[in-house]
Amino acid sequence: MHTVVVGTSGTTAEDVIAVARGNAKVELSGEALDALARAREIVDALAAKPEPVYGVSTGFGALASRHISPELRAQLQRNIVRSHAAGMGPRVEREVVRALMFLRLKTVASGHTGVRPSVAQTMADVLNAGITPVVHEYGSLGCSGDLAPLSHCALALMGEGDAEGPDGTVRPAGELLAEAGITPVELREKEGLALLNGTDGMLGMLVMALADLGRLYTSADITAALTLEALLGTEKVLQPELHAIRPHPGQSASAANMAAVLKGSGLVRHYQEETAPRVQDAYSVRCAPQVAGAGRDTMAHAALVASRELAAAVDNPVVLPDGRVESNGNFHGAPVAYVLDFLAIAAADLGSIAERRTDRLLDKNRSHGLPPFLADDAGVDSGLMIAQYTQAALVSEMKRLAVPASADSIPSSAMQEDHVSMGWSAARKLRTAVDNLTRIIAIELYAATRAIELRHGLTAAPASLAAIKAARAAGVQGPGPDRFLAPDLAAADAFVRSGGLVAAVEPVTGPLA
Repeated sequence: MHTVVVGTSGTTAEDVIAVARGNAKVELSGEALDALARAREIVDALAAKPEPVYGVSTGFGALASRHISPELRAQLQRNIVRSHAAGMGPRVEREVVRALMFLRLKTVASGHTGVRPSVAQTMADVLNAGITPVVHEYGSLGCSGDLAPLSHCALALMGEGDAEGPDGTVRPAGELLAEAGITPVELREKEGLALLNGTDGMLGMLVMALADLGRLYTSADITAALTLEALLGTEKVLQPELHAIRPHPGQSASAANMAAVLKGSGLVRHYQEETAPRVQDAYSVRCAPQVAGAGRDTMAHAALVASRELAAAVDNPVVLPDGRVESNGNFHGAPVAYVLDFLAIAAADLGSIAERRTDRLLDKNRSHGLPPFLADDAGVDSGLMIAQYTQAALVSEMKRLAVPASADSIPSSAMQEDHVSMGWSAARKLRTAVDNLTRIIAIELYAATRAIELRHGLTAAPASLAAIKAARAAGVQGPGPDRFLAPDLAAADAFVRSGGLVAAVEPVTGPLA
């Protein structure tokens, strides 16, 4: 555990993950505290003027035309939090809520929101105390940002609503704050709105999805190499000069990963050396770098969008350095929503090609000498027949999850918010897609390692042998008569999900992309 210092210029993906998943402590820099104080002076000065200023002395959304008198403004800020905390459905995962809270603090610390330093410090204190507000699955349209999820977090800052304590028990937020020695905030002008108006939930989920997909794309390169080897395919299609003439960076990286895994294999090209040589492998094998590489390049674009959003101050209105407080539309989630959807499309295609390779391993007419379904005694044993069914079901759902959320919009707030991003929905379905992709890759790993071990008399590549050894040590069993298969698949899933597959191979191959 380490401390993440929040300044005025945004944050990094690494810091988001450290706070969300690693429970890193959060500290506000002196620069951030100074910026918060300066911006608050501007808001206080505007609040004292008779002219209405949106978010400071007016209502919100379609109610922005009403000028709010000074004695009602604290009530206004409390009310917006209470009324907007209207989520429903299952609880959102703890890591998502922590990412959301941290990223809201990042924008608050920029000095563009007009929030008092004491409120920002309370946000940091709640994170550091391990208090996680209860946030629900449904309620965000991704514009104006993730309103309902952020409202549930702001409600906890006020000592209201429910939250999960550091022991994992859900209790009233006020009790948890009191036990941690944290005084609930009493919101003033602009502050309620500033705590709600951002893309923080969808951005946090994007950052974590990119981290997970980075591991999964490397894992998929490894399983693709294992399948190529098990099918006695040729590694000649992985030669760097072939990929240099179509210079997509991700494609070259995936091809290099596969070539590194296959180095020293006694299985590759074996079939080509026989009396009836196979001229070329099927697309699912031969084009693996092209498909995975396109996904890698999609991730690179998504990471660029995330880096820009991590550097942004997303609020409405915002306090500008020259003292103006201006209304804007920067809360709109379109930039983040698009790449969340794009990643779901790429992940679905990676899952689809992995399933096609698995099916090829199980089909005796296309597996070049492997037993049907990799069964011990085909007919008596069904082997991995239904493992492929499970994989196919996951792929089918991946395709449904690839339907873009961001292509939809539904008007709200009496047509004031008449075009929304649906970015939260895009992020939620991407999380499911990443989970499913992990399982799909795990099933290919399970089939490919079994198939390699059934190639008696042929020696696999050193990296492949290292992967098989580590998988078996992790509870992923090898060939044999039919047995209760679900525990084996669960072990394979855990092995891939934890990064165990990549960790097993890299001591042999060197670092993989």
